[in-house]
This record gives sequence, structure tokens and C-alpha cells, in this order.
Amino acid sequence: MPVPVLDFDPFDEAVLADPYAHHDRLRDAGPVVYFLARGCFGMARYGDVAAALKDWQTFGSGRGVGLTDFALEEPWRPPSLLLEADPPLHDRTRGLMNKVASLSSLRAVMPEWRETARTLVSRLVGAGPFDAVPALAQSFPLAVFPRLIGLAPGGEEHLLTYAATAFNAFGPRNRLLEQSLAQAAEATAWVSEACRRENLLPHGWGMQVHEAADRGDCTADEADRLVRSFLTAGLDTTVNGIANVVHALALHPDQWQRLRAEPALGKRAFEESLRWNGVVQTFFRTTTRPVQVGGHELPEGAKVLLFYAAANRDPRQWNRGDMFDITRSTSGHLGFGFGIHQCLGQMVARFEAEAALGALIETVGELRLTGPVERPLNNTLHPIGRLPIELVAA
Repeated sequence: MPVPVLDFDPFDEAVLADPYAHHDRLRDAGPVVYFLARGCFGMARYGDVAAALKDWQTFGSGRGVGLTDFALEEPWRPPSLLLEADPPLHDRTRGLMNKVASLSSLRAVMPEWRETARTLVSRLVGAGPFDAVPALAQSFPLAVFPRLIGLAPGGEEHLLTYAATAFNAFGPRNRLLEQSLAQAAEATAWVSEACRRENLLPHGWGMQVHEAADRGDCTADEADRLVRSFLTAGLDTTVNGIANVVHALALHPDQWQRLRAEPALGKRAFEESLRWNGVVQTFFRTTTRPVQVGGHELPEGAKVLLFYAAANRDPRQWNRGDMFDITRSTSGHLGFGFGIHQCLGQMVARFEAEAALGALIETVGELRLTGPVERPLNNTLHPIGRLPIELVAA
């Protein structure tokens, strides 16, 4: 069967500003569609997106997980050895990074993270309206994450600019990417220097990667690039993840009160926020061979845009998927991806969110929105740039 052709640009700024308004149309059009405006295919149904993410042999990442095809064009920076690599290279580098980013190391720092979150939240409760993005969603990760990696103090704000540019670069070379690249020169240079062995502090995850190079698990150049992967994967997922869950709970006061009554639901609340309003909206894959999807044939070398966020609300998979419900079982959601390329920073995001939510549950009786939420446009993310809120003491 011919693939449905849509006169629809997934990177139109109006679409990026309100992606959820278009997801029904994309899902209902078929298991796979073709976007004439971008010369690429797309999938938005849960079953098809999850199957493509699992089948890395057919839907490869080595030619880039953005619109740019690395077989035809040069990327703006050296490709990631994790996100933009397939086995056997990916197996080697991911195995190394999984040993460094271990659960035991995160559990070891969790008491410190909880105390940092409590101190931060205590200053905000009862202090009147404030913007929760810089004051909480950015401030808390920037207080704990660079130390975990072993970055030397100073200049951490460059991480936000660098990450935003990295995610914009997965889309077309549009106005958003051009603006990001113009603003990112200093941040990119800072990140490159910060990841070098001589600039890292001992005992952090970054130094552990370089010590793996000493053992022959990777080269010195690969070590620099792998440390950089931590900085891309481990910050925006947490900043936007914390902002999104706070926003979701403020929009649904009944859910906030349920969480206060049952703090054990904290982990479910964060997972539901990732399903309901995920940080990452889309990623690309490239077909390595001709493949059929729902009776439609895709050629080899085709770019396929996978709509994670649309899949996460697909009524074929989720009962009343547009509803935010912290008691829901979210097993299988695609907020951190799926398969071998799922987000490296997901456990960092989960542990940081647990610490932040725990501090809020302990002291906050009401999350009160005090103004409109602002979302800066990004080719890949649906971030929150401004979240005016007031934390009313319990």
C-alpha cells in the first residue's frame, strides 16, 4: 500500500509550540506517514514506535538520530559514541558507561542530594511567587550533577546552552538551530575543555571514564567524547523532567494532594509526568534495509521520525492517555526511549526527581500557579522556560 502523504511540517514553529494538538491526526493517518515538507517518514502510534526502537538492526542510529544523514552530511560536532552509534561500537561504549553510571554510585550520593533539595525548597516555601525553572528545576541539578561528573567549579551555566543546542541540532537547519549555534560557541568550547582529563576532579564519573581508557576499554579521544555524552544526557532530562512534574502536579491539585497523602507514589508521579508530557518529543532513525510497516514499504536509507510523545498518549496503548494520573501503571512508556539506545541519564533524572519531589512533599501544602507557563521552542524537546509558581507551606 502507498504510504499516506501529509502536507504537514513537524518542525513548523506552530507545531513545536503545541505538539499535542497534532498527535491525533498523525496517529489516525496510519502506522507510517510521509512528510512532504521534510522528505522523511514518521510514526506516531505506540506499537510501531516501540517496535522501531527495539529493532536497531533495521532502524539504525549510526547515521544520526536527527534529520541530518551522517552518510551524506557532516554533523555539527563529532557524533555521540552512544546515541549515534550501533553495535558493536555501541555495545562496547554503553557497557563501559553503565559500569560508571552505576546504581550503587547514585545510592551513595542520594543522602547528600536529599539534603540539598531540602535546603533549596526550604528557601522557596512561603517566599511568595517565583519562577520555578531557574530557582528549582535548574538550580537543583546544577548543584549536584556537575559534582557527580567531577567538573571543576565555575561555568556550569554553559551546560544549559550546550544541551539546548544539541537537541535543536537533531532537527533541520532552521531559525531555531541557527540561533542556538550562534549562541553556543562559548558553551561548546567550555564543554570541550571541561571534559578533558586534566580538568576533571578525581573520583567523579568523568575521571572514571578516563581511567577506563587507561585499562584499554576505550581510547583517550573516545573518553573525552563519552564524558561529553554525560553532559548532554544527564542535564536537560533532569531540568525539564523536574519542571514538567511540578507543572503537572500544579495543574492537577487533586493529584498533588493524593501524592502528599501517599508519598510512596512519588516515583509513579514522575514516570506519569514523563508519559503525559515527555521531555523528548521526537528522535529519528535511518532504515538499514527495505522494511514493511503496517503493509507500507519503506526503502533503505529512509529517515524516520519517531514521535515518542504521541506514542505515550496513544489510545491504542493507554486508557484515557490524555489524563494525568499518578496511580497509573506507566510500564513501557517511551519518555526515556526504549531498547539499547534508551537515555543514559535516565537514572540520574529519576534519582534527582525523587529527591526534589521528596523535599516538596515534606513541606508544601499547595503548588499554586501564579502566571502563564512559557515554553521556548526546540526542535526535539518541549521544555518549560518559565514556570511562575508559589509554594504554600503545609
